[in-house]
This record gives sequence, structure tokens and C-alpha cells, in this order.
Amino acid sequence: MSYTGMKVLVTGADGFIGSHLTEVLVRHGAKVTALALYNSFDSHGWLDDVSEATRSQLNLIRGDVRDAAFVGRIVQDQEVVFHLAALIAIPHSYAAAQSYVETNVLGTLNVLEAARQCGTERVVHTSTSEVYGTAQTMPISETHPLQGQSPYSASKIGADMMAEAFARSFGLPAVILRPFNTFGPRQSERAIIPTIVRQALDPSCTAIMVGDTTPIRDLTFVDDTVAAFLAAGSTPAIEYGRAYNAGSQRAVTVADLIELIRGLTSCTKPVKQDETRMRPVNSEVRALLADCSRFRRETGWRPQTSLRDGLERTIAWWRTRVSEGRVRRQKDFIT
Repeated sequence: MSYTGMKVLVTGADGFIGSHLTEVLVRHGAKVTALALYNSFDSHGWLDDVSEATRSQLNLIRGDVRDAAFVGRIVQDQEVVFHLAALIAIPHSYAAAQSYVETNVLGTLNVLEAARQCGTERVVHTSTSEVYGTAQTMPISETHPLQGQSPYSASKIGADMMAEAFARSFGLPAVILRPFNTFGPRQSERAIIPTIVRQALDPSCTAIMVGDTTPIRDLTFVDDTVAAFLAAGSTPAIEYGRAYNAGSQRAVTVADLIELIRGLTSCTKPVKQDETRMRPVNSEVRALLADCSRFRRETGWRPQTSLRDGLERTIAWWRTRVSEGRVRRQKDFIT
């Protein structure tokens, strides 16, 4: 299935992965409606950083997926909906759990109901590897038990189950895509790789401050995650209502990741632990490693970018940000 001329809606298009997906859809010739969260700063998030040539081909709108009537209007006449809009900062979910339920569960419900009413050809709902919690067996397949180890992950489990229910109950063509940890340009410093890279490059930092360095993660470069979304949105023979993992299928500890980044940036700063960057003990996800065999078998997708190459491209982007003074020092720390 080609995206050329197809009417596509991307919710959360203003975010990290959403902005990259939007750019690629435009390159594929899709007619893209890009939803950014409404704000009073006249901002479209990361879409403000894409080229003018790309922006000129977008139908840019602002709104909120929590507004059912609004969602119903923007889904009308769309052929494929990529639903990425969500609250994702895990530390903040401990302080404001209700807002995560309202956005991630009720917002997803609004998208699914609108798609059902409008006869949308396919919805790709964005899940997360966080729904698995700490791995009981590795690599993690889609049959692994779901564990709500944070209010964020619990809200995403609820959203996933809603997508499954709409597929089973109403025959909605909903695909549940479950990316593991994605990294690359435009990612917030709430995530592990940006916070390490920025501190390594920023001359105002005398040390690299981190939280727990023992967790194991499966890291996928953003271009590969975007390719997974495209495959989920276009592959004819895909099962609706069941989740598909998308990850690199390689494991790395945070400690080893820090050393790799220090080497690539020629950084000699010491690494120090900051207690404020630690998750609650029973909430820390100790290990994530994807089994993507089901998704690969049904779509042919496989990641193309090595961890080292992805880090080099990410570091190059951050060098420009730091040299231009365009950094935001965030203490939230997600691994």
C-alpha cells in the first residue's frame, strides 16, 4: 500500500517521533494533517523545526485529543490515523496520574471512537515497551505479562486494551505498535541518551549527572521506529487488535551507554549519581529487550541503524544545539 495521495492524520505530530514520522509521510506523498497540542505560544512543537518545504505541505492544526468533539471532526475523511499523542514523562506521572489517564486512555478512546464512526481504514495506536515492566523472560515477546510499574505504564496498558477492545468488539482496523526505547535528534532531555549527550557536550557542565546506571535497555534509532510505523500503517496482512514489538533486539546497560557516548564525544568529565534522577525502587524497569520476530515476519521490517551510527547522528544534532545555546536543562530522568 502506497502513501502517495493518501489522507493521513498524525496525532502528537509536534513530538519527537511524531515530527519525524510527519516529515517522512510528506516525502512519501501523503496528504498529512498534523495535530499539535494547543498552546498559547503559537507553537507547533518540533514541527517548527522542520523545513519550510515540508511545513508548506502540511495541514497544521492545534487541539487536544481529550476533546471528543474536536477529535471527531479531524478524523473525518482520514484514511489512516497514526495516534502518537500522549503524556510520556514517567517522573511526572507519579505526581499527576489523573492527567495521564485523561490523555492516554480517554484521549485514545476518543480517537478510536472517531475512527469507528468515520469508517477509518486503519488506526496505528502507539504503545510502549514500558507496559511490560521489568522483564520476567528475555527477549520480551508480545505474550509477556503486562505490568503497571508506573502510572504512565498503567495508562498505556489501559490505552492498549481499549484499542484491542475496539478491534474485537467493533472490527476496528487498529494496529497496536509497541516501540522499545527510541532515540535520535529532537528527543527531550527527559530521556537517557539526550541527558547524557547534552551534559557531555555542554561546557557549563563539570560532570555527567545520572540516576541508576544498571538498567538494561533496547535502543532503536528514530528513523527505524518511523519505518516501523509506516509498515504498521500499510502492510495488508497484519492482525488487528494485537500488539507488535518494534525494537533493535540488542541490549545495553546504561553504564555501557554512558561510556560509549563519552568516547564518541571525547568527554573526560566524571560520572556522578544524582538521587533526584532515580525512580522509586519498585517502579524501576530493570531490563528491556525486544523480540520482534512477529512484526518482522508479517511486515518485513527490521532496524537498519547501528547503535553507534545512531549515536553519532544524535551527537551531531546536539553539537549544533549546544553551540547555538539552544538547550533546556531538565532534571527528569527516564531510562
